[in-house]
Amino acid sequence: MEQYLPCLYAFLACAGFSIVFEIKKPVLILLSCVTGAVGWLVYLLFGNMESEVVRYFLATIVVALLSEVFARIMKAPATIFLIIGIVPLVPGGGLYYAMDALINADYVSFGQKGIETAACAGAIAAGVSVVTSIVRMVASRRTDKIKTEHDG
Repeated sequence: MEQYLPCLYAFLACAGFSIVFEIKKPVLILLSCVTGAVGWLVYLLFGNMESEVVRYFLATIVVALLSEVFARIMKAPATIFLIIGIVPLVPGGGLYYAMDALINADYVSFGQKGIETAACAGAIAAGVSVVTSIVRMVASRRTDKIKTEHDG
């Protein structure tokens, strides 16, 4: 049970960012927090993978999918759930350690940490892009199909 305690921390971090982003409706705050906690849970569940980048990618896909689902259910922008849900996945520790290495003139560690952090950030961006693109393609096809049926 203790290994999943970080999911609670992710939930609470998302709650804090919901307040910062001035989300007013409690249900939107709750769903945003659930999105972040589930994203972090997915990240933890794939902990046995060698590639941290793949873990970030898979967790981001889940966050983006949940964001799209919650957006449709609540008739709200997916961005609300997506931005707050991604907060726990942001590789801030890697960035900190890369900058620390740079300040201490440890250029090898800086390069390693910097590349790892950039790769994780790229995986997050790729995960969001993949899901968003698929959702838009599906929505576009549904719209085209409805127009065709309506006109015909």
